[in-house]
Amino acid sequence: MFRSTAAFAAALCFAVGAPDAHAATETAPESLRTALQDAWRRHPSHRAVQAQLTAAQARLDAAGKPLYNPEIELAHSGEGSDRTRSAGLALALDVGGKRLARQDAAAAQLALSEAEARLRRRDFARRWFNAWIDWNAAERRVKTGEQRVASMTRFADLAVKQFDADDVSGLDRDVAALARDEAEAAQSVLVAERADAESRLRALGGEPGSGGGSTALPASPPPASPLDDASLRDLPEWRIADSARAAAERDVTVARRDRVPDPTVRLSGGRVEYGATHMKDDVFGVSISIPVFVRNDYRAEVAAARAQADASVAEAERVRLELEAERRRAVDSYAGTLAAWQRWQSSRGTEIERRSQLLERSWREGELSTSDYLLQIKQTLDTALAGVELEARLWRSYADYLVAGNRFEDWIGLETAR
Repeated sequence: MFRSTAAFAAALCFAVGAPDAHAATETAPESLRTALQDAWRRHPSHRAVQAQLTAAQARLDAAGKPLYNPEIELAHSGEGSDRTRSAGLALALDVGGKRLARQDAAAAQLALSEAEARLRRRDFARRWFNAWIDWNAAERRVKTGEQRVASMTRFADLAVKQFDADDVSGLDRDVAALARDEAEAAQSVLVAERADAESRLRALGGEPGSGGGSTALPASPPPASPLDDASLRDLPEWRIADSARAAAERDVTVARRDRVPDPTVRLSGGRVEYGATHMKDDVFGVSISIPVFVRNDYRAEVAAARAQADASVAEAERVRLELEAERRRAVDSYAGTLAAWQRWQSSRGTEIERRSQLLERSWREGELSTSDYLLQIKQTLDTALAGVELEARLWRSYADYLVAGNRFEDWIGLETAR
């Protein structure tokens, strides 16, 4: 017969022996954490994130190198019978601190890349968990649907027997057959939905059945609690906005330092041979050249960098406002869904197996007409399916709540899946 979702959850809670719901959900079950970590390491996004971080680190290493390489100059000239040969070395000097400024800018870009990589990891884990929850719920709906088909098939067979015994009319027999056909059609929809959910999970590197199946999660997550401001500043979205702001400020410094002209020092030495007298003289020279920023003083680059920095400050403020609004939504949504789930668990109307047996007995004894029986059994089965969807929505909203409080990565085991 029909297994009550609430009864199943209660049995699960007893089986795992968890006296405290909060303790049971400090971290996700180990099987679920392992499944996610394996999926992340296999997914192309993992390689993309690692390559992104490698590139940012390489750019930081490059920015720490000297800006200019020395130049070797070789010259040979002749005028009549005189010959001059010389060799020189030229080197531009970074007198404005461009190297240090660019190194600081690259370090800020590395911090930005690390924040973006963390966001990609967390969003992957969030999508994977939601896909796993959806597949889990779809699998349970299919099982409930199988019970519905079995019940309607048995009901249709009983109706035929009772019609043969002149206990029900031909109309009741036909209605029972239609109910069976309707259950089979509805079951095909549930199977298709499970296939869709399975496809979404596989696209994220997951395997249906990984994570321990429907018994992996505790009976209920803990109640919602207020989220502190410190967790807001630790969110990857905030870190990205703040790192982008810092990087833009460093770019302003780079643009300003680029306006400082760098001199080039040249040292040369050689020998002059006078053909007429066969005399030789050694020559030595030192020169310094400084570019003059007359045609282009590079003020526009500084103005552009300054405007970009102002835009990044405004963008950081926008991100902060959106994150605060999202935190309120996540807490309120989770609290409301948890309250609905707790009411659903405590309602006697959700005792699916007991109601199904009572309805069938009442129909057999003639206390319920066929149409009344079908109506009430449909309501009972719809309640079972609604309970599965409500529990899935509960865990999705719990994941959103953990994300808003910057606790999802620890809960799902993402910190160890680098």
